[in-house]
Amino acid sequence: MRIVIDAYPLLLRSAGVKSYLYHWIEALRRARGPHTIETFPWLDDIGDLFHEGSTLPWLPSRSRLALLFFLNLPGNPAVSLLSSRYDVFHLSNQVRRFPAHTRVTATLHDFTAWLMPEVHIRGNIEADRRFAASVLARAHRLIAVSENTRQDAIRVLHLDPSRIETIHSGIPAAYFDATPQPAKRPYVLYVGTIEPRKNISRLLDAWTSLKPDIRAGYELVLAGPRGWGSDDVFALLKAGVESVRYLGYVPESDLPALTAGATAFVYPSLYEGFGFPVAQAMAARVPVLTSTTSCLPEIAAGGAVLADPLSVGEIASSLERLLTSPTLRAELAAEGRRRAEHYRWERCAAESLEFFARAAG
Repeated sequence: MRIVIDAYPLLLRSAGVKSYLYHWIEALRRARGPHTIETFPWLDDIGDLFHEGSTLPWLPSRSRLALLFFLNLPGNPAVSLLSSRYDVFHLSNQVRRFPAHTRVTATLHDFTAWLMPEVHIRGNIEADRRFAASVLARAHRLIAVSENTRQDAIRVLHLDPSRIETIHSGIPAAYFDATPQPAKRPYVLYVGTIEPRKNISRLLDAWTSLKPDIRAGYELVLAGPRGWGSDDVFALLKAGVESVRYLGYVPESDLPALTAGATAFVYPSLYEGFGFPVAQAMAARVPVLTSTTSCLPEIAAGGAVLADPLSVGEIASSLERLLTSPTLRAELAAEGRRRAEHYRWERCAAESLEFFARAAG
């Protein structure tokens, strides 16, 4: 079986989708057996994972992006011609021409473009909707990264349930074996882009409403790049918030130790397709506080404290409960690690190869 995966998102600024694609391709290559796993546009070496830009040097990135522009020209049959020698072509939302001579699959990540358009820029919304019309409506089979995402796809896009399989994403092995980063002061950690969907404003409000004696014992550490619509958060951070420290973008290689060193991990996102940071913290044996919304209860599955992300009071009371109970933290750390064992890339790759075999017919 010959499989080609559209890896164009690796050449762009991206967070969760890029992490998924990068680790998924590597895991599929390790598990491929007699099958061929290729990447489009011909990335034998996919480089080092870097969310703020391409995983490749400037010139190889630009030449491949120029090719993408050419392939997407209206009426251009090049994609069909190039993909005809493969059994399955797994598309992202970058290649907009539907291949005519091979089976097409794709991954469903989230449906915030339909369910919460206010947390996206217009370009992202338009890209997702084009992808839904040109690819998702016509693909032979689809992977959903969580059952919640699968149900959203059925409800929002009215896709045939029999075409969609839930295959949970994986977590890099480094999180399971992480050595905690030394710290001068205990800290509560958030990792993710600073943007409206991540709900950082309410997290900061919840943090500052904690009792002073609780806050005195911890720092709230925020790690992640600046996204769109975050001026209010950065105005607060620039003015200074007591016991809050912003690290900016942290390289992927440094995140396991940073995560493992936290007393607790907090992630009050309004909506997630899978929620990598939550699963990664669970793998690193860090007790988690996350939201009652979208896929997060499914991914945590008893390994986290859940709070309504729209309620500052509930986030604060859940944080207080977590920080004042060593017993609760120990229980969550153990249960979270047990659940995280399900999120191994080896399992994801094995299930994905079976999915491709079914797609190829």
